[in-house]
Amino acid sequence: MREQRILFTGAGRRVELLQAFRQAALRLGIPLKLYGADMAGTAPALTFCDYSRKICPMKDPDYISQLLEICRKDHIDLVIPTIDTDLMVLSKNRERFEEAGTRVMISCPDKVGLCRDKNYTSDFFLSCGLKAPAPVNDYRQYTGPYPCFIKPKDGSSSINAYKVEHAGQLASYAEQVQDYIIQPFIEGREYTVDIFCDFEGNPIGIVPRERIAVRSGEVLKTRIELDDTIIAECRNLIEKFQPCGPITVQLIRQKDTGDDYYIEINPRYGGGAPLSMKAGADSAEWILRLLSGERVGYQNQGIRDGAVYSRFDQSICIACESRRTVEQAGKITGVIFDLDDTLYPEKQYVQSGFAAVGEWLADKQAAKKLWQYFLEGKSAVDELLREMGRPELKEQCLRVYREHMPEIALYEGVSHMLQRLRAQRIHIGIITDGRVEGQKNKIRALGLDQLTEDIIITDELGGVQFRKPCDIAFRILQCRWRVPYEEMVYIGDNPGKDFQAPMQLGMRSIYFENVDGLYYHKEVQDNAYDMKIQKITDAYRWI
Repeated sequence: MREQRILFTGAGRRVELLQAFRQAALRLGIPLKLYGADMAGTAPALTFCDYSRKICPMKDPDYISQLLEICRKDHIDLVIPTIDTDLMVLSKNRERFEEAGTRVMISCPDKVGLCRDKNYTSDFFLSCGLKAPAPVNDYRQYTGPYPCFIKPKDGSSSINAYKVEHAGQLASYAEQVQDYIIQPFIEGREYTVDIFCDFEGNPIGIVPRERIAVRSGEVLKTRIELDDTIIAECRNLIEKFQPCGPITVQLIRQKDTGDDYYIEINPRYGGGAPLSMKAGADSAEWILRLLSGERVGYQNQGIRDGAVYSRFDQSICIACESRRTVEQAGKITGVIFDLDDTLYPEKQYVQSGFAAVGEWLADKQAAKKLWQYFLEGKSAVDELLREMGRPELKEQCLRVYREHMPEIALYEGVSHMLQRLRAQRIHIGIITDGRVEGQKNKIRALGLDQLTEDIIITDELGGVQFRKPCDIAFRILQCRWRVPYEEMVYIGDNPGKDFQAPMQLGMRSIYFENVDGLYYHKEVQDNAYDMKIQKITDAYRWI
């Protein structure tokens, strides 16, 4: 299946959103690379991306040209904006990105414009047959009622938005808030509706949720409420708006009358959108399916109506010094290794498997041919069986390959290194992805079950969704060993997936730069991880 590449602009704190895309890709079996464009390179969400790209400020004249260059160079399939700042400029330049082979998940400029100016937003709601509090642009012309609400025409995140109790207070706030609007204050239950449409504006998901607790405009606690009236009202809105991708709509159900008053549209993912995803309206999965060329219809089944979600903050290590001495690094009490191409050469396993297939086929030249096809980047078994005219043997050959007891050996010095770590009473573990029986045979063949304390084969936890970069296996070992993450180190060779979880958990990381490994590539930068070593046994002097 073709790898998909998605670039998020202004990723900031959108960790939940990136995690949703990662989990969706694992469920679907779609290779996915996540990119984050950021000015400072210190946004928490960048730690959850495969690659981060530095870029000028969004208001800089070169912003679009720099973003286009990133998309061309990295072969980005889709750009997803996450904050208001670049919505309009991206919308106006959609065609330039499409010419570069990249789609942008953003609505048309006229729709983005009406969202950015609350006067137009109110008029749009009324044109859809919905109720909306009437805006006033001059506090001297506002005649009531009180309380009322004053906020910027193009504001977001409740910045400079105030509830006003009387005319004197309104005059004071009007001096503070530039380019404002004033609306009657509607008292009642607040809702956000997470809406997702395909690239043509056809609705795929409509999920209302009550905003139970809010901080700085972003929801802290929410309840999924699949209210038929709100869903029907939003269908009318969608028909006129024709959104591309995600939008969020906010409304208040008036306490006394039960009428819905619509107050805001954001033509992007809202901060609480991952909560709807957790409830079953998985727009991350829908996006990946759309990028794969699949048509996705309206999804109204399997959404957990009534589910309540509460959010919390979590710290993430976004940078640390490289090449630290042992004294600077501090105490290490637990070491976790990757298996393939970290403790032994995986190509050795591939050759062993080809030999087993050749023996089963009773063909002395088969192993040599399979290896040659492998080096050429071809599907080795398919090519050989096509040449032999026996494609029906594919499943049997794959079973032989996966279940054979391999002839493989640890890298030189690894056994001695592990023994020295054990002698120092340091916990030793292995976390490895792959088919359970095949990984177990490797472990037995290498004698690692005798040299290490704990081994986790992630597929054995419940499926491919637990493979790295999922952090569950790392959490399990930390719980078993009862040591702080800061005293644990992870050693692996695959920068594409090995280091995300340990870095997010606050562990140290050592990148084994295995130039002969299956996953070696030159895109990894020297300062990407705590330390970089050329030989796996060199890791010992850093522990």
